Amino acid sequence: MVIDDLAAALPADRLVRDPDVVRSFAHDEAEWAPYALPAVVVRPHSAEEVQSVVRACLKHRTPLVTRGAGTGLSGGANAVDGCVVLVTDRLTAVKEIDERERYAVVEPGVVNDDLRAACAERGLWYPPDPASSPWSTIGGNVATNAGGICCVKYGVTRDYVLGLQVVTGTGELVRLGRRTAKGVAGYDLTGLMVGSEGTLGVVTEITVRLRPARAAERTVAGYFDSTVDAGKAAAAVAARGVLPSALELVDRHCLAAVDEWKNMGLSADANVVLLARTDAPGALGEHEAAEILACFEGAGATWAAQSTDQAEADALFAARRLAYPALERLGPVLTEDVCVPTQAVPEMLARIDAAASKHGVLIANVAHIGDGNLHPLLVTPPGDDAARASAQAAFEDIIADALALGGTVTGEHGVGLLKRPGLARELGDEVLALHRAVKHALDPHHILNPGKVFPEGTPA
Repeated sequence: MVIDDLAAALPADRLVRDPDVVRSFAHDEAEWAPYALPAVVVRPHSAEEVQSVVRACLKHRTPLVTRGAGTGLSGGANAVDGCVVLVTDRLTAVKEIDERERYAVVEPGVVNDDLRAACAERGLWYPPDPASSPWSTIGGNVATNAGGICCVKYGVTRDYVLGLQVVTGTGELVRLGRRTAKGVAGYDLTGLMVGSEGTLGVVTEITVRLRPARAAERTVAGYFDSTVDAGKAAAAVAARGVLPSALELVDRHCLAAVDEWKNMGLSADANVVLLARTDAPGALGEHEAAEILACFEGAGATWAAQSTDQAEADALFAARRLAYPALERLGPVLTEDVCVPTQAVPEMLARIDAAASKHGVLIANVAHIGDGNLHPLLVTPPGDDAARASAQAAFEDIIADALALGGTVTGEHGVGLLKRPGLARELGDEVLALHRAVKHALDPHHILNPGKVFPEGTPA
């Protein structure tokens, strides 16, 4: 049995067999994504121990699911029946921060905000900042190519991963990528691994590019009557050529949920809030803030201003990060993650409103609206099967609408289980065949996170 081989290869405290504890590692935060109970949970402390786990699973052809903090929203870390779940929460070392070359070397279990704090102590900055940054891990961010609030200007995780140490699906421990500022030797296998959701290898170490610490940001806020009006304002900012360091949308449903939870008093004056920041220095920053403000006013903001109170500005962005957990307190939340071209954002927001009306579903909206990445949050009453079916129908309509507008089914959460049919529609048979060929080359026995990303019925 695979458990016997794992017990022989690893110290006893690496294996978790208590059924109640094992059950807690069976799924991520994706609502209604299917999962099963793993045979065992393993918490390795080194790359070599990870390699031992992969090799044991290879020997017995046992499925292996890698999990970070479990904050995913697509079912990408959900267990399959009889699998081994490998948890990276003991691989938490920040091994190196090189101030001159501006890179850091970390293990996959390092929490995003912990890395950012360690870099800040050296006057450096790691930009990718998903809303889950206080809890999510760098390994999980790599698995889904996570983005975040700053990605409108600074890009997503793939833009910062220079190199990886990976255990392949054949049990080899290899290094991919580089530490130099430039390098084009061979295929970009590092970039291939980023966003592969644990289906091509188990990441054991990550080298990330860093940037110098930024200048202080200026914040512009605007209130709007509808998400469509707010979308027009965001499209106007893009059309004017301004590149904010953040441009976020939060609607009234989210603000009210945060207020009910944290008593922040944010939902009294607006149906929709747009939050923009610019980190351009000096006069350029003032100019960009003025341009953003003009775009907000021109698009029909009921109120707009540049904030002069840093605490107030920080509270608004804190509410943006708290929106999802606040809504979870109301009932199950099915989370969308579509991305459309920036000029299609107003139309996509109108279609989301139409889906809510058509199916009778409460849809709250938060968005990285500056780059067209929208997160409609479909909220249902607990235990209401009819509402669940309606929410799932609206979920599929939103995916179809995003594709019709030239968008994609996932901007940063990953395909996991929830977006497999959408991925098939987006890519088509020929491109899916290329994906399957890569999967088979790197994981020939298909033990790594089986059933994820690819639609049902495919060999991958």
